[in-house]
Amino acid sequence: MRKEMEPHSSSCYYSPSLVLLLSLLVCFTSQIIQKAIAAPANSTVPAVLVFGDSMVDTGNNDYIPTLAKCNFRPYGRDFMGGIPTGRFSNGKVPPDLIVEALEIKELLPAYLDPNLTLQDLLTGVNFASGGGGYDPLTSNVETAISLSDQLKLFEEYIEKVKNGVGEERSKTIVSDSLYALCTGSNDIATTYFSTPLRKLQYNIAAYTDLLVQFASTFIQELYRLGARKIVVFGLPPIGCVPSQRTIAGGTTRICVEKYNDAAMLFNSKLSSQLTLLNNTLPQSTFLYVDIYKPALDLIQSPYKYGFEEATIGCCGTGKIETAIVLCDGNPLSCTDTSKYIFWDSYHPTEKAYEVILTPILKNLNSVF
Repeated sequence: MRKEMEPHSSSCYYSPSLVLLLSLLVCFTSQIIQKAIAAPANSTVPAVLVFGDSMVDTGNNDYIPTLAKCNFRPYGRDFMGGIPTGRFSNGKVPPDLIVEALEIKELLPAYLDPNLTLQDLLTGVNFASGGGGYDPLTSNVETAISLSDQLKLFEEYIEKVKNGVGEERSKTIVSDSLYALCTGSNDIATTYFSTPLRKLQYNIAAYTDLLVQFASTFIQELYRLGARKIVVFGLPPIGCVPSQRTIAGGTTRICVEKYNDAAMLFNSKLSSQLTLLNNTLPQSTFLYVDIYKPALDLIQSPYKYGFEEATIGCCGTGKIETAIVLCDGNPLSCTDTSKYIFWDSYHPTEKAYEVILTPILKNLNSVF
């Protein structure tokens, strides 16, 4: 009896070699796509990640409930299109200048910006918050994002990158990226000297020790999460900032020496601590950046750098206005920002930032 034919199967048959070929092709294509997602001109430093206060905030405070905001005119007057973006200046701020100098991108976006893309994440974002400091009390008083909370946002960032490009590449981005930390001025000027909150507990020597301890803990946490290239900015001459001249500089508004002395004391201790960390944490570079000396030279010799005014800011009278406090739409603001070192009574202009940072930024590529 003739054996009946088996019904023809509707499923396709692939040989093992064809399956292997297709798998390799998919894997190869996936790698090409991932590499094409973000490949900045600087192959050594794929991204820049910034932590700190209003000197480096590029807009995070726009998205939290705080009075420390500057998302209104005249802020951003000399920015692209004259648009206020939450940067505490007339234009670009240090994080923007850093990514531009490293040829990564033109601007560093705020991490809390809801319009961020994967490309933005892969080339760097900013976690800084205006009003913050090393001291958690400073951030509480100013209703800013504390460093510990900025660290939590960074952990969230790592997960987003991992989900976007995979664990292996995310680890490479985290370890090869440049990290910048810039804060501490509010701790000295506000939390210590302008309020009794810490002065009743510590003398200035003990308080600067406490700040360095906070800084060291934060840096070690960054290291634990994979950071290996960390730039830490020292404090500027806080006593020569227009608002501090007005508050504590007497009728002639001179630089407040005890504020400057405190900044120098902190800077010395911070630099020593970074040297210690360099010697104890393997495969890492912690770079202390002195901005005190170049900023003081700029303030003391403004004409040498093309400025005319070093004691007041451009916004309003320039003596006390900062952010939403009296600077919002003030009709007294100057007409030519390029003549001023300070934009408001606390924050430098874009041009001043460029003068201070340009020599420093030229060395970043050689260091990292």
